[in-house]
Amino acid sequence: MKKGEIFEGVVEKLDFPNKGILHIDGEKAVVKNVLPGQKIRAMAGKRRGGKTEGRLLKVLEPSPWETAEDVCAHFGICGGCTYQSLPYEKQLEFKASMVLELLKEDCPPEAFEGIKGSPLPSGYRNKMEYSFGDEVKDGPLTLGLHKRGSFHDIVTVEDCRIADGDFRKILAAVLELCHREELPFYKKMKHTGYLRHLLVRKAWKTGEILAALVTSGQVCGAFREEDQAEAEKREEAFLRQFSEVLQSLPLEGKLAGILHMRNDGQADVVKSEETKVLFGRDHFYEELLGLRFKITPFSFFQTNSAGAEVLYSTAREYVGDVEGRLVYDLYSGTGTIAQILAPVCGKVIGVEIVEEAVEAARENAAMNGLSNCEFLAGDVLKVLDAIQEKPDFIVLDPPRDGIHPKALPKIIAYGVERILYISCKPTSLARDLKVLTAGGYRVERACCVDMFPGTGNVETVALLTRR
Repeated sequence: MKKGEIFEGVVEKLDFPNKGILHIDGEKAVVKNVLPGQKIRAMAGKRRGGKTEGRLLKVLEPSPWETAEDVCAHFGICGGCTYQSLPYEKQLEFKASMVLELLKEDCPPEAFEGIKGSPLPSGYRNKMEYSFGDEVKDGPLTLGLHKRGSFHDIVTVEDCRIADGDFRKILAAVLELCHREELPFYKKMKHTGYLRHLLVRKAWKTGEILAALVTSGQVCGAFREEDQAEAEKREEAFLRQFSEVLQSLPLEGKLAGILHMRNDGQADVVKSEETKVLFGRDHFYEELLGLRFKITPFSFFQTNSAGAEVLYSTAREYVGDVEGRLVYDLYSGTGTIAQILAPVCGKVIGVEIVEEAVEAARENAAMNGLSNCEFLAGDVLKVLDAIQEKPDFIVLDPPRDGIHPKALPKIIAYGVERILYISCKPTSLARDLKVLTAGGYRVERACCVDMFPGTGNVETVALLTRR
């Protein structure tokens, strides 16, 4: 096929996470954001590795498995969910088969234990980062998620099914207020405007909610005042109104804090250069498996708290007996896994590169009365050389890109009998398993835990033992 050529066909299968495979006149084509069994129309793009990359134009016929009736009004428009039109059991089936296919060279079929579903197939997300913008150029103000495949267009997702119900109420109220005040959104290419993001987080067990409005410092233009002092007064009045609107909402949860964050950086990321507490406090508390965790606006925490309990219970089961043993928790984040293992082992040493996460881990461990946890800040690749105590067991929970290639030989060199690898991106796990198995390990047990219903993502847990 030539670039730009239009083709039609039926999706034969999926490669993780959402790459549909078709054969057109004997030639392999790959099209993203489709489902097996769909008849589609696509446009041919680049040819790489013996296959043509296609761009989806239209789904001509649905998949025979698409029987879910209660789909989101934004399904197929925003860039969030791909699997939502499939019954949940079918979603789980597809994910398990794709991961097994990815790992088949290094994970024996008898070691793979299938997939565990999320206790909440919908409304499970405990964190959302919404963007201000417009859905079409110079259109009305929107607040929500990026339109699929677009850097600029924002879809107001007031019907989003994966977000907690309180998030939808907050989104609608904030958008209405900003419409009423006629405030301009921040334009990423021109670097002008005021409204940037709305960050909302909620605890599953305690019901506490943290909401933060992120704006630029361009208050004169936003409030149409030439005098900076006068513009700041008007901004203060707006922020007071923002706080009052949120406090008046009939939420199922309870507001722990309302924040205003200033961000004048050019990158389109949710961050804060200055934070002001408008109401309550700048953190909230969540509980998992009998432990309590303090969570700040940018603390790493699993986005599906109900699913996290399944994930960490599985991890604890796979770890088995570590009584009196020294455990390394590498890429430890805010120390959740370390604290879950601490009561059943001798000592845990956690290593994490994000200093804020390390401080949170130390604080949470103290709050939970765990004195056998030590958390070190730094790059795993470098920190391993500085630790004097050698591990008896290693837990790996790396970011999406997996483990640094230079860190893997150091991990293998410890020669521990067992390693637990928790992966949020199976393709990275598949790559790292090749190195670990070449280094003398084999997969004894593995399974998936669906932390992201409606989407193509999934967590994978693998227990490796030394041959």
